[in-house]
Amino acid sequence: MEQNTTIFGIRAIIEAIESGSSINKVYLQKGLRGDLFFELEKIIKKNKISTSLVPVEKLERLSKHNNHQGAVARISPVEFRDLETLIDSTLESGKKPLFLLLDQLSDVRNFGAIIRTAECTGVNGIIIQKNGSAPVNADTIKTSAGAAFKVPICKVDHIKDAIFHLKSVDIKLVAATEKTEDSVYDVDFNQPIAIVMGAEDKGVSNSVLKLADYKAKLPLLGEISSLNVSVACGAFLYETVRQRL
Repeated sequence: MEQNTTIFGIRAIIEAIESGSSINKVYLQKGLRGDLFFELEKIIKKNKISTSLVPVEKLERLSKHNNHQGAVARISPVEFRDLETLIDSTLESGKKPLFLLLDQLSDVRNFGAIIRTAECTGVNGIIIQKNGSAPVNADTIKTSAGAAFKVPICKVDHIKDAIFHLKSVDIKLVAATEKTEDSVYDVDFNQPIAIVMGAEDKGVSNSVLKLADYKAKLPLLGEISSLNVSVACGAFLYETVRQRL
C-alpha cells in the first residue's frame, strides 16, 4: 500500500508545492524567521495549504531527526482530480451522476470508511474542502481498503463553490441532517444527485443547508440521537442504489 510521504526542508517543500504535488499539511517551527521561510509562507498562503505551528521537537519526530530547517510537509498518497473535468466526464458518460460532498469531516477513519462505501455504491466522485477536512493519509487508505485509489477525490477551496457548480448542471443537492421532518425514504434519488454529509460534531453547516434542494434524515428508533457519519452515509448511498436498481 502506498504510504503518506513526508518531505522536509524549506527549499524541498517550496519545490514540491510549485511542482503541483498534493500537500496535505505543512508543519512550521514556531518563531522561525528568514527570507526563505517567508517565501515558503507566501507560497503556502497562495495555494491555501493547511499549516500548523509546532515546537521543534515535533518536527524532529516527523523528520526522524533529519535536517528539517524548521519545516516538514505531508504529501497525499493519491492524486486529486479537477472537479469541473470530473463533472463533465460523468455527464458525457451517460451515467446518472452521483456525487458525495463532505462538509468539514475531520476523522480519517470515518473518511476512509465513507470512501470504501462510495466505491461499492458507484459514486462518481467525492468532494472535500482544502482546509478543515480530514486528509487522505495512510490511515484513510487503510480504512478504505484501497478504495481511495479507485474513487475520484476532488479538493475545492470552498464546498459552496462546488455546490453552485453542481447545481448549474442540474445536479440536485440532498443534505443529510436531523434538522428536518423529511425522511430519506421520501427523497427521489433516481435523478442526478449530490449527497452532502456533515462534520462529526456539527453536522452539515447552516450555510450549506440553505443551498440544499432536499433535506433528509434517517429514522432513529432507539435512545441514541445520532448515527456515526460513515454509517449514515452508507444508509443514504444504499437507498440511492435501491431506488436506481
